[in-house]
Formats: sequence, structure tokens, C-alpha cells
Amino acid sequence: MTTVSFAADHGIGTITLDRPDAGNAVNLELARDLHTAVLAAEADRSVKVVVIRGAGRSFCVGGDLKAFSARDDLPAHLREVTAHLHAAIVALARMDAPIVVGVQGSAAGAGLGLAVGGDIVIATESARFVVAYTKIGLNPDGGTSFLLPRLIGLRRAQEITLLNTPVDAASACEIGLVTRVVADEALDTEVEATARALAAGAKRAQGEAKRLLRTSLDDSLALHLEAEAAAIVRSAERADAREGITAFLEKRSPQFE
Repeated sequence: MTTVSFAADHGIGTITLDRPDAGNAVNLELARDLHTAVLAAEADRSVKVVVIRGAGRSFCVGGDLKAFSARDDLPAHLREVTAHLHAAIVALARMDAPIVVGVQGSAAGAGLGLAVGGDIVIATESARFVVAYTKIGLNPDGGTSFLLPRLIGLRRAQEITLLNTPVDAASACEIGLVTRVVADEALDTEVEATARALAAGAKRAQGEAKRLLRTSLDDSLALHLEAEAAAIVRSAERADAREGITAFLEKRSPQFE
């Protein structure tokens, strides 16, 4: 991999988009590398939480328009780019490990979808979010049109998508696009502290919780209650449940697998 890196340390798997001179714009190589890095994180059993970052001034400015403009076969090319990008996003969503995203600078287009797809999204005060697609004659990808209505409601999603209305960090936090906003210089510290807190948890129980939350808007109450019951039974069969309950009763910190 040359445009994305992956490293695992003390239960934290860090995926870094690494095209800083291009704003970490998504070209075919980055989409492929991101897919490879996500699969590596998913396969690494030591990883209990995944952090996604962008190198340089911006998290990800979206698609690489210079690369796209040079293609005579743009439709086929975008099909290949989105195949890798979307496979990476699906793999992130299905992981038991929580996903923490740290956003600085711009998160636009596909970068917006990748950013807000995290379970915990921490943005700097100077971060900006913009859908961008319709301004260049394209429609959303990267899960953006799926995630935005669920996170901020259909009306706001329509406005920022159709009008390409930029959203600053404070507004993004207020409407539920990101989890919290921190000072620019505090991003690294906040992301690391959040990742360490999550890494101390019960990974498979966290995975069950992630799936329940994500399916809650599509299930009926009755179906969702059945899903909750099935999930808590699965969790109770694992050693982590016994350890968690015992640790709580003994007033000590649990040591999860």
C-alpha cells in the first residue's frame, strides 16, 4: 500500500489516508489501498478499535477530480473506484471493533461519507463538511446518501446535498453529524484517549451494540426486540459477560478478551 497505511498497537488499529499533497483525494489506488487496509484491520484479532485519520491538512477532500478528468472511460473508472471504496465501507460497518474517526480540514464528497460513517466522529473546530457532488454534476457515493438522512434527518440532508451547503464543525456537532468538536491542537490526544477507552471494552458486545443501533431505524419494534434478545443471549454465552458481571460485583476493572 502506498496511499493508505495500517498499523496496530495495543489493540488500536490505525488506518491513515496518506496523500496529503492531494488532500487525501480518492483515486483508484487510494480506494484499493483503503479496502486492503480495512480487510487487514478486520483480520487482525488483536485490533479492538479502528481509528481512521487523514494525513496533512485535510481528512479527505473527496474524489480526485484531476485523475477523473484525464479518463476517457470515466463511467467504467468510477465503477471500479466505488467498488473498492464501498467494499471498504461495508467492511468497516460490519466489524465488531468500534470505528473512531478524527477529522481536520475538509471532509468532502466520499470523504464526508467515510468520516460520518464512524461510530465516534471527533472533529477539529476548523473542520468543514460538504457533500460537493451535485456541484460537479455527480450524485453522492461512499454511503453519504444513506447516512445523512439517518444522522441529521431528511430535510437537512436534502438541503446540504442539493445546495452543497458547507457545514462548519460547530453546526455539524449541533445537528448530529459528528460526535464532538475539539480544539485543532487537541485532536490527536482526543482521538487516542477515545480509542484507548473503547479498546478496554468487550469487543464482541460492542459489535452487537453497533449492529442493533444501525438496524434500529429499519426494524419494527417487535422485530428489534427479538434482535436484542438474540444478541444479549449470544453475549451472555461469552467469557466477557461473566468477567464483566464479576468485575462489577467485585468493584474492579474488567479484563475483557
